[in-house]
Amino acid sequence: MSLQHCAVYQQGHRIGSPGTIGECAAMLHQEPDGRFTWIGLESPTREDFDQLQQHFELHDLAVEDSLQAHQRPKVERYGQDMFTVLRPAVYDDAQEQIRIGELHIFLGPDYAVTVRYEPSEVLRRAARRLEGDPELLACGPSAVHYAVVDQMVDDYFPVLQGVSADLDQIEDDLLAGEDRVSPRIYSLARQVTAFHRASEPLEGMLGQAARADRLRDDESMRHLLRDVSDHAVSVTRRLESLRSALNDAMQLDATLTAGRQNDAAMQLNEQTKRISSWAAILVVPTLIAGIYGMNFDDMPELHWALGYPYSLGLMALCSLVLYIVFKRKDWL
Repeated sequence: MSLQHCAVYQQGHRIGSPGTIGECAAMLHQEPDGRFTWIGLESPTREDFDQLQQHFELHDLAVEDSLQAHQRPKVERYGQDMFTVLRPAVYDDAQEQIRIGELHIFLGPDYAVTVRYEPSEVLRRAARRLEGDPELLACGPSAVHYAVVDQMVDDYFPVLQGVSADLDQIEDDLLAGEDRVSPRIYSLARQVTAFHRASEPLEGMLGQAARADRLRDDESMRHLLRDVSDHAVSVTRRLESLRSALNDAMQLDATLTAGRQNDAAMQLNEQTKRISSWAAILVVPTLIAGIYGMNFDDMPELHWALGYPYSLGLMALCSLVLYIVFKRKDWL
């Protein structure tokens, strides 16, 4: 069984911690007025949801979405019930990686069911906060929804700080001419884009949740959700700023890379000119030596006494002239 949390609350206090879903439902229905339950599951199976649907009216479509997982952030209403998909995030500074999880919330008149698919501190922190605030907990299942969403948004800010710190380091490395900065920039940009996709829908989702039947008449809860929405907007704005800064870093990296490539091409061109110049200088003596090295009887100057010094002088003169020409053209 993937049951991780099971508690029954009444008037803002926990009155029991059943060990199974059946025991939880029985305790809940002993005195239904004012009681609600919070059940937490981790990576549940179809059998787990079958047990839940025996005691609580979870909508089939919401259950199918939760079983499939890998859902986009959204809020769906089924009468008085509500199904929410959230994407919590944490930042691994050592790996420079944003880890985005997935969290589902089923909300009904007397129950809140949370489903997670990766280890996360969001639910534990939300539960600790709720149980330390009986007045908020007395609001019922909607308090669980608010506390979880609010905790998730609060956890977004350390992620933003971690990304900002790494972006500052990347910019310093770029200006210092460090190698292998490009993979870090593109990896961080890809993760920030995924993070933006996880957080950007929150403003609309919270507005939709505030208009749900069970929250429409709860003014205090609507104010709390509006506050979370403001924080979510702040996260989105900062993410957009980070994406812009990363785009600037990518452009700067491309410019610096192009400059390094141009410098390397110029250095290669200079080396090519030097090699070509020396090759041209050496071609003339080789040509003269090749001509006079041919084995023909009838050749001019072949038996001339000054032929040898003349050929050496001609080689030296031609080489000197070519050297001066190439030197003046700055090829040597």
